[in-house]
Amino acid sequence: MGEAGPDGTVYGEAWVYESIVGAIPGVDVAERTAVLVQFAGFEAVLLALALAYDLPEAVLPGTVAVVVAAGGSAFMLAIGKRARRSRLPVRYRRLLFASSLEVVLGVVAYVVLLTYLFVYDPRDGATLFAGLLGDSPPLLPAAFALLVLWDVCYRIGTGWWASVVGLWLSLTHEFDADTADAARSVGYRTLAFGALQTALLPFVWTHPPLAVAVGGHVAAVVTVTTAALLAVEQRS
Repeated sequence: MGEAGPDGTVYGEAWVYESIVGAIPGVDVAERTAVLVQFAGFEAVLLALALAYDLPEAVLPGTVAVVVAAGGSAFMLAIGKRARRSRLPVRYRRLLFASSLEVVLGVVAYVVLLTYLFVYDPRDGATLFAGLLGDSPPLLPAAFALLVLWDVCYRIGTGWWASVVGLWLSLTHEFDADTADAARSVGYRTLAFGALQTALLPFVWTHPPLAVAVGGHVAAVVTVTTAALLAVEQRS
């Protein structure tokens, strides 16, 4: 199945995010430390760029996006740990992790976002990107913003995939007490993962297509995961 990491993670039964971190030579840190380093590093770059390029308007939305990305990492790690360290079916774990479909969904979300930002939005007056970085966005802040947006889109794709696979599990598996507890634990964290992304809504509210996309995504994750949790109760 793959090589085991120091925490017992098998890379092959891991999110792509975990596999990349675990494959970096010489890097062996606790999960909480990794999330804190991610948040502190991104936030430090954000503040430095905002100061250097005089972009105070970008600090609050940028910080919220960094929080959503880092919080998403924490939920991914929590979901992964509970999915692996349980007697949930091997096929479920392979669908959740080894398919890497969370990356595909993240790429789709990112392509749709870029299309909106650089093709659709400029036709409609003041653009979201210009509102944050100015009419002629400086190179480094623009590159950093796109990196953070990819991080957010990857977490969105992961949340959606976790909810879909959770529903599949709940409809195809008979649960005993232990596996039902594990499925509930994963489901509750998937719900929280989706709810976290509502923090983005105030910053896209004046851009209805983005507001609908983010709100619709959160509603879909909550609906699908709630259905999965109810099915677990019925089948346990």
